[in-house]
Amino acid sequence: MTTEHTAGAAAEHATPAERIAAAERTTAAARRRRYWDEFTGPDHNWRYDPRTKQPRRPPGEDLAALRSGLGRPVMDSPKMWPLYSCEVNDVLALRDEVSDEQKAEHAALALYGLHQQSQSKPMHRRGVKLGEALRVLRRSGKVSEEALDTRVAQLAGATSVSALLVHLRGLITQLRSITQPLDYSHLMADIQAWHSTDRRPQVRLKWSIGYQAWKDKTPAD
Repeated sequence: MTTEHTAGAAAEHATPAERIAAAERTTAAARRRRYWDEFTGPDHNWRYDPRTKQPRRPPGEDLAALRSGLGRPVMDSPKMWPLYSCEVNDVLALRDEVSDEQKAEHAALALYGLHQQSQSKPMHRRGVKLGEALRVLRRSGKVSEEALDTRVAQLAGATSVSALLVHLRGLITQLRSITQPLDYSHLMADIQAWHSTDRRPQVRLKWSIGYQAWKDKTPAD
């Protein structure tokens, strides 16, 4: 019996309460799917519209709305509001505040809008962390290796989230120039972690491992 048949049989014998709980879990999972995952499938290509059988790409107006958030705080661009997926923290909302997760999603969405602009292929790719993407940029021959090393060092040395985002914006623009994709869920997690100074060393370590993998290797490796 296949997994689907087993799951179907289990659903048939579930109690009403279990069915409600399962529906709530499904709804929550769908609600938490990030914007970039709405269009990019597990195979790293565009998802297909089941009705038209055509690739589903982010609408140009959506990407423009996302870019409107560059350099602006979370919730400051009303055009972005429908594109957020983070749940609102009710406790913080009562104090007119938002969570670090919401701030990180806003920043990642704005950067994604910049990255995906005028690109025919998805610029979100699962598993491609920032350090790895920057390593590809370094070996592309399109940028000065020394200059990029300096920019990456400035990124890793950012002493505030706002400074981090300024450096990320410049680097994302360079990644776009070589059509190098990036895992935006990972990037969002990195930005969220940067809000806590005690978590920054781990993020730096992750970036360093990915970026410095070019050392002691020949171009053929």
